[in-house]
Order: sequence, then structure tokens, then C-alpha cells
Amino acid sequence: MDNKIVYVVSDSVGETADLVVRAAMGQFPFAPDIRRVPYVEDTGTLKEVISIAKSNQALICFTLVKPDMRQYLVTEAAKEGVEAYDIIGPLIDQIEEITGQVPRYEPGVVRRLDEEYFKKIEAIEFAVKYDDGRDARGILKADIVLIGISRTSKTPLSQYLAHNKRLKVANVPLVPEVDPPEELYQVAKEKCFGLKITPEKLNHIRKERLKSLGLSDGATYANINRIKEEIDHFENVVSKINCQVIDVSNKAIEETANIIVNAVQNQKMF
Repeated sequence: MDNKIVYVVSDSVGETADLVVRAAMGQFPFAPDIRRVPYVEDTGTLKEVISIAKSNQALICFTLVKPDMRQYLVTEAAKEGVEAYDIIGPLIDQIEEITGQVPRYEPGVVRRLDEEYFKKIEAIEFAVKYDDGRDARGILKADIVLIGISRTSKTPLSQYLAHNKRLKVANVPLVPEVDPPEELYQVAKEKCFGLKITPEKLNHIRKERLKSLGLSDGATYANINRIKEEIDHFENVVSKINCQVIDVSNKAIEETANIIVNAVQNQKMF
């Protein structure tokens, strides 16, 4: 038999309707001839589709979220003897009845959710790839660059911003014996944030870290003079970059993240 033509009509991209139609047509021994009509916003377009479908003896399957558009298509198609199948409308109506909530009637919601999900995954992968100064090339690609000495929460903050704010974050550790990468001085200062901490707080954190590893807390890593040397180096670097510095001594990750997000929003960077 000749392949049945199906017009997939949508007020968005039409992916949802397309997938449903293909799944249904897969149950039959003939290939579907699916013709997508996306981004339908007016009844004039619907009228044209109905006319074409009638001349081709085609079926119309649609995902239109606005009730007036759905009703117009169903009514006009019936007048012309064209079969029109509403894929999403009855389900929206049923959910409204069960929950008592009024639908938003916004086209393309699924697509926007998918885009946000993939943006989040991309940000998480970026944070892992450019964590702890692994690749200086990430500095110029990043939305945000965090710099600080060891144990100033650079990594967990990078992951938090990626997970919750979908920002691509690179972080760079500062050590007196190692020159910072040149890219750090090339990045826009508005994107760079220095994480500062008091010597006493860092001394306590590092001692606890050494204990958790079964090591002596008397190691150079937790020595107060060494810590002050690292902080001096940090302050020297951030003064050259002229970036914003955040004291994280007594701040939760969420609090520091909010300061950063508010700063970039005020600067209208994104």
C-alpha cells in the first residue's frame, strides 16, 4: 500500500509529536511519511495544513498547548473530513482536572528543560576538566575563574556553581613556588574571583585534613608561617589581576556562590 502521509503540527519544534507518531507507525509494516509543521502560531497556518491534508488524504497529529488553537484545528478538520489527532491536549486537561492546577500553556517547555539539562551537564564536565589548574586553556573559556591557595573550597565551589547555576568554572591553585599561568592575567578581571581565608582558619582546616589522612599535623602544610607565606603570595597575585576577593573564612559554599552570581549578574556578564 502507499505510505500514509502524516502531518505533525506543533507550536514548538514538534519533536514530541514526531516521536509519538513514529512509535505508533512502527507497529505497521510500512514506512511512515511524516511531514513536520513546526512553530504554528496562527489559525491561518492551521487552515493551510488542513487543506493540504485533505488533498493528500492525510492524517494530522498535533501538539498544540493553547486551547483555542487545539479547538480550531479539531473543528475545522472535522468540517473538511480530515482526521486530526490531539496528542497532548487530553493529557493536559486530565492533569488539570486531577490536580486543580491551571496549565501554563507555554509551547516548547520540554525543549527548554532539555536544553537546561544539557547545559548543566556541560558545566559539570567543564568544572572537572579544568579543576585545580589541570589545563590553563580552560581559564579563557570559563564563565568564572576561581583562584586561591589550598583548602579554600575552590573545587566544591566550582562544582556547586556548575550543578546549581550551570556556570563553567575553572579554578587555579596558587603556590609561591609556581608562577601562575599567563592566562590568569589575560582573563577579564570581572570573571575572576579570589578566595581569601584567615591564617588561623586555614591552619585549623589543614590540621584536620592531615589528621584525616593519618598524618602528623606538624607538617609544613599546616605550619602557620608557611600559610602566611602562601596568603602573601595570593594577595600579590590578586592585586595584579585586580579581581574581586571574597573572604571565605566563615562562609558556606552556598553563600560564596550567591556572592559570585550576584556579582556577575550586576555586571551583566551573562
